[in-house]
Amino acid sequence: MALEEKREKRPPVTPMMIEEEAALRNGSRGLPPGPWAEAVGPRPRTTERHIAVHKRLVLGFAVSILALLAVTMIAVLLSVRFEECGAAADGPPRAGGNGSLSGAARQPPGTGQPPGRPEEEKARGGEAAAAEEKQEEEEEEWQRRRELPPWARPRLPRHLRPLHYNLMLSAFMENFTFSGEVNVQLEVRNASRYIVLHAHRMHIEAVRVAEDKLAGGVRVARSFLYPQTQVFVVVLNRSLEVQRSYNLKIIYNALIENELLGFFRSSYVLHGERRFLGVTQFSPTHARKAFPCFDEPIYKATFKISIRHQATYLSLSNMPVETSVFEEDGWVTDHFSQTPLMSTYYLAWAVCNFTYRETVTKSGVVVRLYARPDAIRRGSGDYALNITRRLIEFYEDYFKVPYSLPKLDLLAVPKHPYAAMENWGLSVFVEQRILLDPSISSISYLLDVTMVIVHELCHQWFGDLVTPVWWEDVWLKEGFAHYFEFVGTDYLYPGWNMEKQRFLTDVLHEVMLLDGLASSHPVSQEVQQATDIDRVFDWIAYKKGAALIRMLANFMGHSVFQMGLQDYLTIHKYGNAARNDLWNTLSKALKRVGKSVNIQEVMDQWTLQMGYPVITILGNETTDNVIVISQARFVYDSDAKPKDPALGDNSYLWQIPLTIAVGNTSHISSEAIIWVSNKSEHHRIPALEEASWLLGNINQTGYFRVNYDIRNWRLLINQLTRNHEVISVSNRAGLIDDAFNLARAGYLPQNIPLEIIRYLSEEMDFLPWHAASRALYPLDKLLDRMENYNIFNEYILRQVASMYLKLGWPTNNLNKSLVQASYQHEELRREVIMLACSFGNKHCHQQAATLISDWISSNRNRIPLNVRDIVYCTGVSLMDEDVWEFIWMKFHSTTAVSEKKILLEALTCSDDRNLLNRLLNLSLNSEVVLDQDAIDVIIHVARNPHGRDLAWKFFREKWKILNARYGEALFMNSKLISGVTEFLNTEEELRELKNFIKSYEEGAAASFSRAVETVEANVRWQRLYKEELFQWLRKSLTH
Repeated sequence: MALEEKREKRPPVTPMMIEEEAALRNGSRGLPPGPWAEAVGPRPRTTERHIAVHKRLVLGFAVSILALLAVTMIAVLLSVRFEECGAAADGPPRAGGNGSLSGAARQPPGTGQPPGRPEEEKARGGEAAAAEEKQEEEEEEWQRRRELPPWARPRLPRHLRPLHYNLMLSAFMENFTFSGEVNVQLEVRNASRYIVLHAHRMHIEAVRVAEDKLAGGVRVARSFLYPQTQVFVVVLNRSLEVQRSYNLKIIYNALIENELLGFFRSSYVLHGERRFLGVTQFSPTHARKAFPCFDEPIYKATFKISIRHQATYLSLSNMPVETSVFEEDGWVTDHFSQTPLMSTYYLAWAVCNFTYRETVTKSGVVVRLYARPDAIRRGSGDYALNITRRLIEFYEDYFKVPYSLPKLDLLAVPKHPYAAMENWGLSVFVEQRILLDPSISSISYLLDVTMVIVHELCHQWFGDLVTPVWWEDVWLKEGFAHYFEFVGTDYLYPGWNMEKQRFLTDVLHEVMLLDGLASSHPVSQEVQQATDIDRVFDWIAYKKGAALIRMLANFMGHSVFQMGLQDYLTIHKYGNAARNDLWNTLSKALKRVGKSVNIQEVMDQWTLQMGYPVITILGNETTDNVIVISQARFVYDSDAKPKDPALGDNSYLWQIPLTIAVGNTSHISSEAIIWVSNKSEHHRIPALEEASWLLGNINQTGYFRVNYDIRNWRLLINQLTRNHEVISVSNRAGLIDDAFNLARAGYLPQNIPLEIIRYLSEEMDFLPWHAASRALYPLDKLLDRMENYNIFNEYILRQVASMYLKLGWPTNNLNKSLVQASYQHEELRREVIMLACSFGNKHCHQQAATLISDWISSNRNRIPLNVRDIVYCTGVSLMDEDVWEFIWMKFHSTTAVSEKKILLEALTCSDDRNLLNRLLNLSLNSEVVLDQDAIDVIIHVARNPHGRDLAWKFFREKWKILNARYGEALFMNSKLISGVTEFLNTEEELRELKNFIKSYEEGAAASFSRAVETVEANVRWQRLYKEELFQWLRKSLTH
């Protein structure tokens, strides 16, 4: 109701609107100031009193004839001049009609275009050729000066700064095009004849540059698009003056693309009818596809958006609708309030026919969730809406900085390249990461939805309010948002211990796998050009960034760390900041509590160097109570060539906050902190007795691995077997992960990690089981195509069997309160059932088959929510093709997004290679499998030992299609390349990978480099350690 009332108001008339309207009166598109505009303007009449009347008439007649001829010539030249403005466009066909918002809306781009006359086409061609020749001449002149022209440089020139954008759009959903008019207020820092800003894949209709109202316009000599750097260049007849303000007006049109970036379209089916929507995804460099702009994060400006659309749709943007103007022809224009200062990459808009539900925070922020009408009606967005309100209140209290906008809209869309995007005031989520039906959603699905929302809301402060200066420090926003996923979830569910426990397995252990490669990169890495930007958005920025922030918070102390963050946000709000700004603020916070640590000196070693250290603690044989602590860079494959040959692994050095404790069979001491800054150091440890063991990196707060001498490992294994609770849950999980990875890299004998997990039969906490499951997974994939795989399989089943019998299967009567109360227990049960079914426990297989058969026969799904994905996958792998077809049918018929996801993944579990091939081929049909889900299908088939070679073959055959679809989208290509290749482990597969890369050298070089190193490490492990592992397993199983 409130929305409709607002839209009935008329927009206020502003001086800028009056000026724009006046500027457009001289022609159908609005003439740039200059001689053409003056020629067609009204001229003062001249009278001659001394001429007779009949002479005046004759003279007047002659003048009229001459004027008519002049006007005709001017009209022809005018059309040529105006065509020249758009001659360099590389987008869709030109829009006809008026350059004003309403005129453009009445005639969609590409419609009703009369063919040009031959002489006009010839003139246009001549003008374009002349312009191109002029451009070449200028580029040659720049070359002679040994400089790149401003439009060929990787970054925009710094002589201009945008202050304000007035952007007016018309969206034509019937033919998926849009037209726009952008007015940019510019401040001149250095004099220049060139205006260079970003624009890509659009058609420029007209361009005009004006000073203030009194001084008038600046003549445009020419303008052109330069696709190599995705910029639009306006060349002026004279230089812009320093410290003056100018207005740049550009009229343009483009497509609402059928892809995943820029302003793109998506669709869904409601009541048998396909409906379409348009939505934006601008991060990191795609705002330039939707409007000409200064598309770098440093160029913060204010924005005033107006969107014209058919009245059957509604439009959304970062700010609330200020006024709506309805027209008689069924169109409406929504004028949105002006934004605060912000960067282009989190500007956003959408045109859709969704409905919404609403709530309000204590501070008055209006929160709405928009989604498909059927999802809103079912209440699928209610959970997300309610926790969003609570989380805004949590962040406002934690940061002591209020949320900065009057509203926050959450938009659930069917198709999106990422889980979500944090656009300020209009966060966009793919449906699977925000819609939740409690009656059919598991705890793990609820956790996924929760953490994505927590992440995006943190960005409203870290990213939107305070923005990194440049993409080299993207971790400043992504690392914080990823860290706060766990802090914010702990606020919602205090008993889940996310930051202290789940962070280890889901972030720390996972990113250390990637960062242990020689082909890794620093968290802060140099970004020179647009093609480098995609490279910095990876798990190193997100997860390593988060792990370093967590380490920093722990050695500073959480309360001091929080105080420092409050200062950082307050100082830099509505602006940009770099990592040194953060370090300086945190150092000052420490000084206020009497501590003196140079945060920058410590953290530069962690953010500017790639990789991480392995700390080795050795007992000293000659001196009592003295230990030797050494550090070295951890790498999985010591034979791998370093990324920078000049910087060998021995050159790496960190300042390491090593926490350490001494324990015995019944007790562990309080922790002490040792700052390790040299390659090797001696330290005296009091109370280190003969039977005592050492434990480093207490609760795994540090970003490093810890190795010990074999004697200490034996003591720790003995402790876990006798009384594991003396060691904390976090350290039990850490010991498991460190041991498996140290063995995989050759630092430890292969039997040590397998001996450690023997104690799990007594482990009743979820986290160590989860760590073991994750550590076993890559080892399982290295072995699952070996002849002797059954030996490994049998050993794991023995470790799982007793706990599987002890915990049993869940019933299907979970409700919301029970979910929260029993999270740890239910997740433990799920983990054990997954291991049992994956490794072939007969009872587990029978139970899964029974539950699937009951569903098929009764058409009632009584499978417990928290294990549905396990049951579906196990049933598909064990049972016949009819079960696969049944799951396929259910995938198509369900409208619940959580259910759709796990049904699709279950289809990849089949042992039937024909069905797997069929699914791979169907995955590229967007009508069957959503674009963002196709990657998961291919990866899951690759994880199936029966489908690994099929997925690898499919990937190579379809690479051109896949690269064209996902190449520009952050994460997607790297995720696909890693997922398909990470478990290849034969010499032949390594050769195939290298040959494939030689054939397709363009794009994804960093991802392919990591893939080669990973497969080389797999092959090396097979050659060096496989037999050692199997020999120990055979011996162990006979005892």
